[in-house]
Amino acid sequence: MDRRHFLRFAGAAPVVSMLGASSLLESGPAHAAGDDYRALVVVFLNGGNDGLNSLVPLDGAYNDYAAARPELAIGKSVLTALAGSSGGHTYGLHPALAPLAPLYNNGRLAWIANAGPLVQPATARQVIERTVAVPSFLLSHSDQVMWQQGWLGDSDTSGWAGRALELLPSSLRNAANAVTMNNDRTLVLGRNSPVSFLSAWDSRYWGQADLAQPQTPAAQALNRMARWQFANGYEAEYARTFGRSVTESTLFTQAALGAKDPQGDFGGDELSRCLRKLASLLPEFKKRGFKRQVFLVQWGQFDTHAAQRGTGPTSQDAQLATLARAMTAFDTANQAAGLDQNVVSLTMSDFGRTLRQASGGGSDHAWGNHWFALGGPVRGGQVAGALPTLTLGGPDDSDPNGGGRFVPTISTDQVGATLMQWLGLAPSDFDKVFPNLANFSQKTINLLHA
Repeated sequence: MDRRHFLRFAGAAPVVSMLGASSLLESGPAHAAGDDYRALVVVFLNGGNDGLNSLVPLDGAYNDYAAARPELAIGKSVLTALAGSSGGHTYGLHPALAPLAPLYNNGRLAWIANAGPLVQPATARQVIERTVAVPSFLLSHSDQVMWQQGWLGDSDTSGWAGRALELLPSSLRNAANAVTMNNDRTLVLGRNSPVSFLSAWDSRYWGQADLAQPQTPAAQALNRMARWQFANGYEAEYARTFGRSVTESTLFTQAALGAKDPQGDFGGDELSRCLRKLASLLPEFKKRGFKRQVFLVQWGQFDTHAAQRGTGPTSQDAQLATLARAMTAFDTANQAAGLDQNVVSLTMSDFGRTLRQASGGGSDHAWGNHWFALGGPVRGGQVAGALPTLTLGGPDDSDPNGGGRFVPTISTDQVGATLMQWLGLAPSDFDKVFPNLANFSQKTINLLHA
């Protein structure tokens, strides 16, 4: 094929060529399987999920919560109570998250209260008086997505998971360490390594080429094109990226051919498709001798300024039901596949929402938020961190107008360091991955079993 045919054929291929990938793989037999496999799956809830309506105190703090949100608050009688108490509070879940309650009660799920990006520890008063450094553009979706995922500025657009993976011992490195299932990739982007793209759909066919049948003429032609070289810098980089993408799509296709249908009650929505795909492939990655992987899944429309409650498809109520079903099914599948101690899932979001309800039956952009972590390694049945005082203009409210924008008491970096240490990052390398942790005396949180 000439160059014109190459470009036309490449244009019909999946978008992976534009996202980058990890180093080229050599075809051949899989590595011997090992027990030392660990994967982190980050489910990022786009738009800013309202954590205040996800995890709600059932004790006296409920009255403060309900008073601040007379129309938005969830009735105490319909909240799903969690067993025991944690940090001086008893808690209930949004009724749509009820499937998560048994996981919490059985010690597989933990909530992380009032987490978010911080430059250094801060109080609401310090923020109001501007005597402490805070992340830039705090209420901006695009900026806070990047801050949560580890962005260090325009001169270093990598993310905390990508940087950490690059510092792991070589024995823990493998093909497709850092994987995204969407166009977003900050979290898993390293300083010196690209990102792998895994589609929730079948990436087996590239035009007429079937990656499962490399002996066919179309597949052979595709692989020859993947090795082409060009003198022009732009064409050379495109060809290298194209080559990496073909190689990785071949890897994912081969893994999918050996995969089994996962157990678990997955739905047909986008998030369930992504997690179902991961649930089928993780056992294959372990079987192939992979050691460490981080997956980024971004999903949802949680920017609920209006119509946050109700049955509409973009209401928080409806989306949390989808989230709970997908996450529960994913955990069931991992346990059934023998990956109980190998996988940790974490939810994150742009930011939290204001305690004060918005005029349209929703809430506005805020700062600190409640997330949850799930899996066998999680020290479940607890709410890590401290619940803020749920009063407008109270001691934890950094909004001068009393909107209920709470300053995080757990830094995103502390959560990230905890998880990446579990994956093998040495504490001596924390400062290279999380520069702002130098401002914190406590580098990690009590989230995972030792």
